[in-house]
Amino acid sequence: MSAEGDFPFVVEQPCILAGVRWSPRAMRRRLDVLGDDVRTALSQAEDLQSVFDVVAETVRRLGFESCAYGVRMRLPYSRQKFMLISNYDQRWQDRYREAGYLKIDPTVAHGVRSTAPLVWSRELFRSTPKLWAEARAFDLQVGWAQSSFDASGSVGMLSLARSSQSLTRAELKAHEPEFCWLANAAHVALSAALRRTHGEPPPELSAREIEILQWMADGKTSEEIALLLSISVNTVNFHAKNVRLKLRSANKTAAVASAAGLGLLG
Repeated sequence: MSAEGDFPFVVEQPCILAGVRWSPRAMRRRLDVLGDDVRTALSQAEDLQSVFDVVAETVRRLGFESCAYGVRMRLPYSRQKFMLISNYDQRWQDRYREAGYLKIDPTVAHGVRSTAPLVWSRELFRSTPKLWAEARAFDLQVGWAQSSFDASGSVGMLSLARSSQSLTRAELKAHEPEFCWLANAAHVALSAALRRTHGEPPPELSAREIEILQWMADGKTSEEIALLLSISVNTVNFHAKNVRLKLRSANKTAAVASAAGLGLLG
Protein backbone atom coordinates (compact mmCIF):
# COMPACT_ATOMS: atom_id res chain seq x y z
CA MET A 1 0.00 0.00 0.00
CA SER A 2 1.18 3.48 -0.64
CA ALA A 3 0.95 6.52 1.54
CA GLU A 4 -1.65 9.10 2.40
CA GLY A 5 -1.99 10.44 -1.11
CA ASP A 6 -3.77 7.24 -2.13
CA PHE A 7 -6.85 8.23 -0.11
CA PRO A 8 -8.22 11.14 -2.14
CA PHE A 9 -11.32 12.10 -0.18
CA VAL A 10 -10.54 15.79 -0.44
CA VAL A 11 -13.32 18.13 0.62
CA GLU A 12 -13.39 21.14 -1.68
CA GLN A 13 -17.13 21.77 -2.04
CA PRO A 14 -19.89 22.19 0.55
CA CYS A 15 -21.60 18.90 1.39
CA ILE A 16 -25.13 18.22 2.62
CA LEU A 17 -25.29 15.20 4.92
CA ALA A 18 -28.28 14.26 7.07
CA GLY A 19 -29.85 17.52 5.94
CA VAL A 20 -26.95 19.57 7.31
CA ARG A 21 -24.77 21.76 5.09
CA TRP A 22 -21.08 21.27 5.88
CA SER A 23 -18.49 23.78 4.71
CA PRO A 24 -15.20 22.38 3.36
CA ARG A 25 -13.36 23.72 6.43
CA ALA A 26 -15.81 22.13 8.87
CA MET A 27 -15.64 18.80 7.03
CA ARG A 28 -11.84 18.78 7.04
CA ARG A 29 -11.77 19.61 10.75
CA ARG A 30 -14.09 16.69 11.55
CA LEU A 31 -12.25 14.25 9.32
CA ASP A 32 -8.81 15.13 10.65
CA VAL A 33 -9.75 13.48 13.94
CA LEU A 34 -10.55 10.15 12.29
CA GLY A 35 -8.49 10.23 9.15
CA ASP A 36 -4.82 10.44 10.08
CA ASP A 37 -4.43 7.24 12.07
CA VAL A 38 -6.70 5.28 9.72
CA ARG A 39 -4.74 6.47 6.68
CA THR A 40 -1.53 5.42 8.39
CA ALA A 41 -2.92 1.99 9.27
CA LEU A 42 -4.23 1.44 5.74
CA SER A 43 -0.90 2.46 4.23
CA GLN A 44 0.89 -0.09 6.42
CA ALA A 45 -1.52 -2.98 5.77
CA GLU A 46 0.13 -5.59 3.58
CA ASP A 47 -2.70 -7.88 2.45
CA LEU A 48 -6.46 -8.01 1.96
CA GLN A 49 -7.31 -9.28 5.44
CA SER A 50 -5.15 -6.72 7.21
CA VAL A 51 -6.71 -3.90 5.14
CA PHE A 52 -10.18 -5.16 6.01
CA ASP A 53 -9.24 -5.46 9.70
CA VAL A 54 -8.35 -1.74 9.74
CA VAL A 55 -11.71 -0.89 8.16
CA ALA A 56 -13.60 -3.18 10.56
CA GLU A 57 -11.91 -1.68 13.62
CA THR A 58 -12.75 1.82 12.40
CA VAL A 59 -16.36 0.71 11.89
CA ARG A 60 -16.47 -0.41 15.54
CA ARG A 61 -15.08 2.96 16.63
CA LEU A 62 -17.97 4.58 14.78
CA GLY A 63 -20.55 2.59 16.73
CA PHE A 64 -21.27 -0.38 14.46
CA GLU A 65 -20.60 -4.08 14.98
CA SER A 66 -19.86 -5.39 11.52
CA CYS A 67 -19.34 -4.33 7.93
CA ALA A 68 -19.22 -5.57 4.37
CA TYR A 69 -17.46 -4.26 1.28
CA GLY A 70 -18.34 -5.33 -2.24
CA VAL A 71 -16.91 -4.15 -5.54
CA ARG A 72 -18.14 -4.65 -9.09
CA MET A 73 -15.32 -4.57 -11.60
CA ARG A 74 -16.13 -2.90 -14.92
CA LEU A 75 -14.34 -5.52 -16.98
CA PRO A 76 -15.13 -7.81 -18.65
CA TYR A 77 -18.25 -5.99 -19.82
CA SER A 78 -20.19 -9.18 -20.66
CA ARG A 79 -19.74 -10.84 -17.25
CA GLN A 80 -18.74 -8.25 -14.72
CA LYS A 81 -17.07 -9.69 -11.64
CA PHE A 82 -18.38 -8.93 -8.14
CA MET A 83 -16.12 -9.50 -5.15
CA LEU A 84 -17.14 -9.29 -1.51
CA ILE A 85 -15.49 -9.35 1.91
CA SER A 86 -17.32 -9.01 5.24
CA ASN A 87 -17.32 -10.00 8.89
CA TYR A 88 -21.04 -10.80 8.95
CA ASP A 89 -22.08 -14.13 10.46
CA GLN A 90 -20.70 -16.82 8.14
CA ARG A 91 -24.11 -18.52 8.01
CA TRP A 92 -25.61 -15.30 6.62
CA GLN A 93 -22.80 -14.93 4.10
CA ASP A 94 -23.49 -18.48 2.88
CA ARG A 95 -27.25 -17.91 2.78
CA TYR A 96 -26.89 -14.61 0.91
CA ARG A 97 -24.74 -16.29 -1.72
CA GLU A 98 -26.84 -19.46 -2.05
CA ALA A 99 -30.12 -17.53 -2.34
CA GLY A 100 -28.69 -15.20 -4.99
CA TYR A 101 -29.66 -12.17 -2.92
CA LEU A 102 -27.00 -10.05 -4.61
CA LYS A 103 -29.26 -9.84 -7.67
CA ILE A 104 -32.24 -8.45 -5.74
CA ASP A 105 -30.62 -6.57 -2.84
CA PRO A 106 -32.06 -3.03 -2.97
CA THR A 107 -28.94 -1.56 -1.35
CA VAL A 108 -26.85 -2.96 -4.22
CA ALA A 109 -29.35 -1.68 -6.80
CA HIS A 110 -29.06 1.79 -5.26
CA GLY A 111 -25.29 1.61 -4.92
CA VAL A 112 -24.55 0.91 -8.58
CA ARG A 113 -26.51 4.04 -9.56
CA SER A 114 -25.79 6.57 -6.85
CA THR A 115 -23.22 7.66 -4.28
CA ALA A 116 -25.93 9.08 -2.00
CA PRO A 117 -25.67 7.58 1.52
CA LEU A 118 -28.38 5.05 2.31
CA VAL A 119 -29.95 4.09 5.66
CA TRP A 120 -31.54 0.64 5.86
CA SER A 121 -35.29 0.58 6.49
CA ARG A 122 -38.33 -1.64 6.09
CA GLU A 123 -39.48 0.66 3.31
CA LEU A 124 -36.20 0.21 1.44
CA PHE A 125 -36.67 -3.58 1.51
CA ARG A 126 -40.41 -3.55 0.82
CA SER A 127 -39.93 -5.46 -2.46
CA THR A 128 -37.66 -8.05 -0.81
CA PRO A 129 -39.31 -8.82 2.56
CA LYS A 130 -37.72 -12.28 2.80
CA LEU A 131 -34.22 -10.83 2.40
CA TRP A 132 -34.99 -8.19 5.04
CA ALA A 133 -36.41 -10.73 7.51
CA GLU A 134 -33.53 -13.16 7.10
CA ALA A 135 -30.90 -10.44 7.45
CA ARG A 136 -32.54 -9.23 10.66
CA ALA A 137 -32.55 -12.80 11.98
CA PHE A 138 -28.75 -12.64 11.79
CA ASP A 139 -28.69 -9.39 13.81
CA LEU A 140 -28.29 -7.15 10.77
CA GLN A 141 -31.01 -4.82 12.01
CA VAL A 142 -29.60 -1.32 11.57
CA GLY A 143 -27.40 -0.28 8.69
CA TRP A 144 -25.89 2.47 6.57
CA ALA A 145 -24.21 2.18 3.17
CA GLN A 146 -22.50 4.31 0.54
CA SER A 147 -20.94 3.60 -2.83
CA SER A 148 -17.80 4.99 -4.41
CA PHE A 149 -16.99 5.12 -8.13
CA ASP A 150 -13.46 5.33 -9.50
CA ALA A 151 -11.72 6.22 -12.75
CA SER A 152 -11.50 2.56 -13.83
CA GLY A 153 -15.29 2.30 -13.88
CA SER A 154 -15.45 0.04 -10.83
CA VAL A 155 -18.01 0.69 -8.13
CA GLY A 156 -17.59 -0.38 -4.51
CA MET A 157 -19.97 -0.13 -1.56
CA LEU A 158 -19.24 -0.16 2.16
CA SER A 159 -22.08 -1.24 4.47
CA LEU A 160 -22.04 -0.70 8.22
CA ALA A 161 -24.35 -2.79 10.43
CA ARG A 162 -25.36 -3.40 14.03
CA SER A 163 -27.97 -5.39 15.92
CA SER A 164 -29.78 -2.61 17.80
CA GLN A 165 -30.10 1.14 18.44
CA SER A 166 -31.73 2.90 15.52
CA LEU A 167 -29.61 5.24 13.46
CA THR A 168 -30.96 8.61 14.55
CA ARG A 169 -30.84 11.95 12.83
CA ALA A 170 -28.63 13.22 15.66
CA GLU A 171 -26.12 10.41 15.09
CA LEU A 172 -26.07 11.05 11.36
CA LYS A 173 -25.58 14.76 11.94
CA ALA A 174 -22.66 14.03 14.25
CA HIS A 175 -20.94 11.20 12.40
CA GLU A 176 -22.03 10.88 8.76
CA PRO A 177 -18.97 12.83 7.53
CA GLU A 178 -16.80 10.11 9.09
CA PHE A 179 -18.98 7.38 7.56
CA CYS A 180 -18.58 8.96 4.11
CA TRP A 181 -14.84 9.43 4.50
CA LEU A 182 -14.44 5.79 5.53
CA ALA A 183 -16.53 4.57 2.59
CA ASN A 184 -14.20 6.38 0.18
CA ALA A 185 -10.98 5.33 1.92
CA ALA A 186 -12.20 1.73 2.18
CA HIS A 187 -12.99 1.65 -1.54
CA VAL A 188 -9.52 2.85 -2.50
CA ALA A 189 -7.74 0.41 -0.21
CA LEU A 190 -9.99 -2.66 -0.43
CA SER A 191 -10.60 -2.55 -4.19
CA ALA A 192 -6.85 -2.49 -4.76
CA ALA A 193 -6.30 -5.34 -2.29
CA LEU A 194 -9.08 -7.43 -3.86
CA ARG A 195 -7.60 -6.92 -7.30
CA ARG A 196 -4.21 -8.08 -6.06
CA THR A 197 -5.73 -11.10 -4.32
CA HIS A 198 -8.38 -12.25 -6.79
CA GLY A 199 -7.93 -10.36 -10.02
CA GLU A 200 -5.33 -9.98 -12.70
CA PRO A 201 -2.97 -7.02 -12.69
CA PRO A 202 -3.53 -4.59 -15.55
CA PRO A 203 -1.20 -5.15 -18.49
CA GLU A 204 1.84 -2.94 -18.84
CA LEU A 205 1.68 -0.82 -21.98
CA SER A 206 4.55 1.18 -23.38
CA ALA A 207 4.31 4.94 -23.77
CA ARG A 208 4.01 4.50 -27.54
CA GLU A 209 1.25 1.90 -27.19
CA ILE A 210 -0.72 4.23 -24.91
CA GLU A 211 -0.21 7.10 -27.33
CA ILE A 212 -1.55 5.04 -30.23
CA LEU A 213 -4.46 3.83 -28.11
CA GLN A 214 -5.38 7.42 -27.31
CA TRP A 215 -5.49 8.32 -30.99
CA MET A 216 -7.51 5.17 -31.70
CA ALA A 217 -9.94 6.26 -28.99
CA ASP A 218 -10.32 9.55 -30.88
CA GLY A 219 -11.36 7.59 -33.96
CA LYS A 220 -8.15 7.99 -35.97
CA THR A 221 -7.20 5.39 -38.58
CA SER A 222 -3.78 3.76 -38.74
CA GLU A 223 -2.87 6.02 -41.66
CA GLU A 224 -3.89 9.16 -39.75
CA ILE A 225 -2.00 8.06 -36.63
CA ALA A 226 1.10 7.37 -38.73
CA LEU A 227 1.01 10.92 -40.09
CA LEU A 228 0.42 12.44 -36.66
CA LEU A 229 3.31 10.55 -35.07
CA SER A 230 5.64 10.62 -38.09
CA ILE A 231 5.96 6.83 -38.14
CA SER A 232 5.01 4.21 -40.69
CA VAL A 233 1.59 2.58 -40.93
CA ASN A 234 3.28 -0.79 -40.33
CA THR A 235 4.68 0.52 -37.05
CA VAL A 236 1.25 1.75 -35.97
CA ASN A 237 -0.29 -1.62 -36.81
CA PHE A 238 2.53 -3.43 -35.00
CA HIS A 239 1.85 -1.52 -31.79
CA ALA A 240 -1.93 -1.84 -32.21
CA LYS A 241 -1.57 -5.63 -32.54
CA ASN A 242 0.56 -5.79 -29.40
CA VAL A 243 -2.05 -3.77 -27.53
CA ARG A 244 -4.82 -6.15 -28.63
CA LEU A 245 -2.77 -9.13 -27.47
CA LYS A 246 -1.96 -7.57 -24.09
CA LEU A 247 -5.59 -6.61 -23.51
CA ARG A 248 -6.91 -9.90 -24.94
CA SER A 249 -9.17 -7.96 -27.28
CA ALA A 250 -10.55 -9.17 -30.59
CA ASN A 251 -10.29 -5.81 -32.38
CA LYS A 252 -9.34 -2.16 -31.99
CA THR A 253 -12.74 -1.12 -30.68
CA ALA A 254 -12.63 -3.74 -27.93
CA ALA A 255 -9.04 -2.76 -27.09
CA VAL A 256 -10.01 0.88 -26.64
CA ALA A 257 -13.00 -0.07 -24.48
CA SER A 258 -10.85 -2.34 -22.30
CA ALA A 259 -8.13 0.29 -21.94
CA ALA A 260 -10.70 2.89 -20.93
CA GLY A 261 -12.19 0.51 -18.37
CA LEU A 262 -8.75 -0.12 -16.89
CA GLY A 263 -7.94 3.57 -16.72
CA LEU A 264 -5.04 3.23 -19.15
CA LEU A 265 -5.92 6.11 -21.44
CA GLY A 266 -4.83 8.82 -19.03
